[in-house]
Amino acid sequence: MTAVSVAHRFYLLGQSKLEIAEEFGISRFKVARILDTARETGLVRIEFDVPGPIDVTLSEQVRSAYRLDRAFVLERAFSEGERPEVRRHIGGLAARLLSEIVTKDDVLGLSWARSVNVMTEAIHRLPRCPIVQLCGVQAGMDMHDRSVETVRRVAAVSGGDAYPIFGPLVLPDRRTTEILRRQPGIAETFSQFPHLTKAVVSIGAWLPGESTVYDALEPSERDAIGKRGAVGEVAARLFDADGNAMNTGLTHHVLAIDDEDLLRVPEVIALGYTAPKAEGIDAVLRSGMVSTLITDAAAAEPLLKLAEARPLT
Repeated sequence: MTAVSVAHRFYLLGQSKLEIAEEFGISRFKVARILDTARETGLVRIEFDVPGPIDVTLSEQVRSAYRLDRAFVLERAFSEGERPEVRRHIGGLAARLLSEIVTKDDVLGLSWARSVNVMTEAIHRLPRCPIVQLCGVQAGMDMHDRSVETVRRVAAVSGGDAYPIFGPLVLPDRRTTEILRRQPGIAETFSQFPHLTKAVVSIGAWLPGESTVYDALEPSERDAIGKRGAVGEVAARLFDADGNAMNTGLTHHVLAIDDEDLLRVPEVIALGYTAPKAEGIDAVLRSGMVSTLITDAAAAEPLLKLAEARPLT
């Protein structure tokens, strides 16, 4: 019965080993042995309530390799399905995390991505806080998938103010971009960027089908950007293989948060998954922008090889 009492005090009441030792008149080493025995005999069973199908070992390896605050890696069995199914799991993990960490004091930014849209559909509880759109609408998307609707859905759950961007992501030239940025509604949203405390973004790779921005550009422009070394993309902002933000012509004709404001956000949750995006994810992680990565085993395994080949300095 001593073991029961000791275990109850330590695991349920939160008493320290020293406090328990003094109460029972034994050494703290004796208390430690009693607790070890309680676990070995099954008197005490420790269980982890893992939020979804997460590979805990891979998650810790990725977190450590890239010096992140958090990393969540979808198990291999859940990473081998069709993209919409993988996306559903990634979005679900992100929704649960946001529900746990967002507070009423936050200003939350959302970039457009199918995985972010799935996340918003899985969010059912969020404190009242402003929701800010980080980039314009990708042309050709169904209204349900557009970032304006994403921001509205999350704001409806939160009850906070919504700051949408009613404009295209990619514009024909710099002059058009500057005119639209001065429009009252868009200017109001852009004015929120310096106040962001948390953001959810999607990582794209500078490859066909792996970045909506890549796919939206003319072949000559995307090829020129690729030749300059673009590897990863977040909210239409480009990064080279070393994680440096790139200043290209694209910078001047997109409606999106700039890389300086993005890099200043205290907590950035990035969704990046599938093997073809591994190099793009690696590039963005090297920028230091990301605090939390949500990915799958298909991307995590090559990521670890990239980190091993070029460890962060």
